[in-house]
Amino acid sequence: MKVLVVEDSKEIASSIHDFLFREGYICELAYSFDEAQEKLLLYSYDCVLLDIMLPDGNGLELLKFMKEQGIQSGVLIISAKDAMDDKIRGLEGGGDDYITKPFHLPELHARLRAIYRRKKLSGSNIITFNEITLNTDTLEASINGLLLDITRKEFDLLLYLVVNKNRVLSRQSIATHLWGDYTDNLANFDFVYQHIKNLRKKISAANGADYIDTVYGLGYKFNASKV
Repeated sequence: MKVLVVEDSKEIASSIHDFLFREGYICELAYSFDEAQEKLLLYSYDCVLLDIMLPDGNGLELLKFMKEQGIQSGVLIISAKDAMDDKIRGLEGGGDDYITKPFHLPELHARLRAIYRRKKLSGSNIITFNEITLNTDTLEASINGLLLDITRKEFDLLLYLVVNKNRVLSRQSIATHLWGDYTDNLANFDFVYQHIKNLRKKISAANGADYIDTVYGLGYKFNASKV
């Protein structure tokens, strides 16, 4: 999962970042309204952790901006302890859930996962496509019941492809989704090709179909029409 944390407190933001990083997520930070707005226009995120009180704007306005721009990220609102009106306005404005300060990081993690399941995975932790089964709780992938020996990045890559089946995904979009927005500055994305190659090899070894098409000059597509 790729998460944008919009939080003006650098101490809280750093704590969230470090926790989510240890859990294997890609986590980007924005400390202001303008910085968050810029990142949301340039990059895509599975979930946005949105503090309502920002130094240069209101998080609810950022929520409105996301809706106007058609940004489909899940949103977990961070609210002050007694700000019930903000919680209601946030949920009515398109937020998916809220958490109240102070909060425990494991609870925040659980709420983010629940939003991701609802928004991206139809509410389930088990994703199945033909012979492929992915378990987002255990991070296990199997072909016809045979467990694949894949890395965390390979699991995330396969999940990203399956969730976006029949869509052409550029090498850059795959890189930023799995490794972070800093990959924008890289000269090439050859490492994406290597991960695709390794994933194909492991799926083939388990007698799975090769659904991953190379779209020359663009990127890759998980072709769901293959049998």
